[in-house]
Amino acid sequence: MRVLSKFTIDCDADAAWRALHSPRVLAEVYGPFLDMQPLEAMPTQWEHGQNAAVGLSIAGLIPVGRQLISITDAEREVNGVRVRIIRDSGMPLTGPLALLDVWDHQMAVSPLPDGRTLWRERLVIGGAAAPALWPGLWAVWQWRAARIRQIAPSWAHDPDAATAEPAETDTAATA
Repeated sequence: MRVLSKFTIDCDADAAWRALHSPRVLAEVYGPFLDMQPLEAMPTQWEHGQNAAVGLSIAGLIPVGRQLISITDAEREVNGVRVRIIRDSGMPLTGPLALLDVWDHQMAVSPLPDGRTLWRERLVIGGAAAPALWPGLWAVWQWRAARIRQIAPSWAHDPDAATAEPAETDTAATA
């Protein structure tokens, strides 16, 4: 079974790509409805091939299980447009979602001519429990889409230090 999303966000594709690799942004996307707490040291930015376990709870009050996040990156060119894909092929470890046999979550970002980003997601779930769990996951994905559209403008990136204007120096300290 699948849950699909496709929408436009108000930031450039590079900012969206950086956000996809941020555990902090992932937690913000689900909040405040679903709270995600690291069960081990979390990276500052996801790297290709990294894994991490998190605990999930509703509003930080009702535990709903643990999830292994397992990140891989891919890049494709589609009709001359660069499409970057992050895939979480981890699995629910405990809780209701652990009844699923298949969990494959992919998010893709690609630039639009107007400077915004096309965001696409695909969640594939499988197993005997999938039909019962799909409506709840579909609702969570609608929440995610709304949150992503809401917070994406905040993902703008400051210029690199190399291209930024040099800071004024304190001439008294160097004299």
